[in-house]
Amino acid sequence: MNKPLVEIKNLKVIYNKGKSNEVRALDGVNLKIYPQEYVIFYGPSGCGKSTLLYAISGLQAPTQGETYFRGKDISKMTKEEMVGLHQKGTGMVFQAFYLIPSLNVLDNVCLPKVFRGESLGRRKEEGIKLLHRFSIVEQANKFPSQLSGGQKQRVSISRALVNNPELILADEPVGNLDSESAENVLQILKELNEIDKKTVILVTHNAEHLHFADRVIYMKDGRIIKEEVNKEKRPLEAGKEDIDIKLDELSDEMKILMRAFKNLSITQVGALLVPYKANQLMAHLISELTEEQVNSANAFLKELLFYNINLDDFRKSLDLSYNKGGAGWNKKRAESFSRRAGEIIKHSEIIKKEESKTAAISLSEYFANLFSLHLDGEIKLRLESFVKQRIENKIDRFEFQKKLDSSKILGGVGLNRLKAEKISREMEIIMLIKFSN
Repeated sequence: MNKPLVEIKNLKVIYNKGKSNEVRALDGVNLKIYPQEYVIFYGPSGCGKSTLLYAISGLQAPTQGETYFRGKDISKMTKEEMVGLHQKGTGMVFQAFYLIPSLNVLDNVCLPKVFRGESLGRRKEEGIKLLHRFSIVEQANKFPSQLSGGQKQRVSISRALVNNPELILADEPVGNLDSESAENVLQILKELNEIDKKTVILVTHNAEHLHFADRVIYMKDGRIIKEEVNKEKRPLEAGKEDIDIKLDELSDEMKILMRAFKNLSITQVGALLVPYKANQLMAHLISELTEEQVNSANAFLKELLFYNINLDDFRKSLDLSYNKGGAGWNKKRAESFSRRAGEIIKHSEIIKKEESKTAAISLSEYFANLFSLHLDGEIKLRLESFVKQRIENKIDRFEFQKKLDSSKILGGVGLNRLKAEKISREMEIIMLIKFSN
């Protein structure tokens, strides 16, 4: 920690040197970046921030000056050392993604490992872990053209991490993304710094991103014009002597828990941790599934609802082991769950396509079978009538439940409260799945 990971001394990058169109992309830059820092290079387009990033990566040769990585001058590295820097030392994330269009998502992520000669099985195992982590494992067999911008960038980040580099270099990684996807990517970079203890350097021209950084390096005309410290992580001798470094590092126990529960946040401390504990315990006791298994299944369910996969593929994905890109459920649970999901989707389609009377008859039969209802002719007709009213939005869920719960003498179906509540809840989820803007 006492030695900088990256050190830059009087770095100059000059294009067309000595000519009338000479451009000084970098003009005497000096900078030290320490392990586990999150540093942002900020400034307008053309100020030299991306050039500085590429100089650190070894992709841009200096005209003058030196760039050191782990104390080694990059310009004097052997071919083998340079390969090691690019494979294990740094991971690059670009604005334009640079995914290989002819390779599927998993193969794109695993590509850096191919050049290290690792076995196919090990490559895929590591790739699947990262796709799980960033909630895109259900996209593993798709091609880049089938992904959204946010998904492409998560694939790009996974690829940058697959060799477990020390330093993550991100060049305007959210420049092509919508605000929600951008926030997601920035949160990932924050997690990589705070939880995984990666050193992160981000290039941006957006002032809204600056609060993520420990230090902000302001650039203009190829020079560093000022530095702003949000959180001092440098050793005492590296920073100002009068800086009081607040040791707000997480405990080892909290770090381990945050790796296990990906949505556990450092803000959830004290009393705020109790609701999170309650939610996790409730989910564990009710479903007996891990958070990862639930999240993976949820991702595949989205694919099913988008009609990107069919019901059989959905079932197979639930049953497929976690390490192979599935949700890691057992076969019996996967079959039962996919069957229930299929029935709900099927009846939502019936409501869309059939007349409300026909759909009401079908749904009433479905409810009778699912909840073991034994209804005589008149009461069966009442149920069909109430279902039809709900399909036509003449009553809401609570009125529908009340009619099911009301006694037969008062014109209701005469079910007990628990069954009436279950049927109304089933009806609402079917109506939700049927709904479209």
